[in-house]
Amino acid sequence: MKLNKLNNCVMGYKKEKKRRGRGIGSGKGKTCGKGHKGQKARSGKKIKRGFEGGQLPLKRIIPKMGFISRKYGVSKSKEVRICELAKIKNNMIDIRTLKSAKLIKKSTKVVKIISSGSVLFLGEIRKKPVIIRGINVTKRVRNDIEKNGGKIESK
Repeated sequence: MKLNKLNNCVMGYKKEKKRRGRGIGSGKGKTCGKGHKGQKARSGKKIKRGFEGGQLPLKRIIPKMGFISRKYGVSKSKEVRICELAKIKNNMIDIRTLKSAKLIKKSTKVVKIISSGSVLFLGEIRKKPVIIRGINVTKRVRNDIEKNGGKIESK
């Protein structure tokens, strides 16, 4: 099908524009589809989104919840699974090595290692003791690493 081969006899080929205020016969005469009176029938100002005619809007009634720190916000903190650390060949793991292995973004400031999938990584830990420096860890990860001869150094 090509644009120059389109047939204008096909139904719905070209949608006709609504012609408002052109008499009773048009179907949109007199009030032009706006009904009688009221704020929406008037010309000029539009009603803001969420405006409820002076009633306290739903947006203001519903309680606000949660807080995102500007210092350690969603984009600046990241959780890394212990099984993802198998990609790193270094014995020493810190934020710089995680960034170079592309496990976290360059903008990340705070990292925490969580124990999800730790069973897969335990074999890797037994081969070489791992030193984790300047990264937060969960209790289970701490136990797993220290049990296998690794160390966790705080900041």
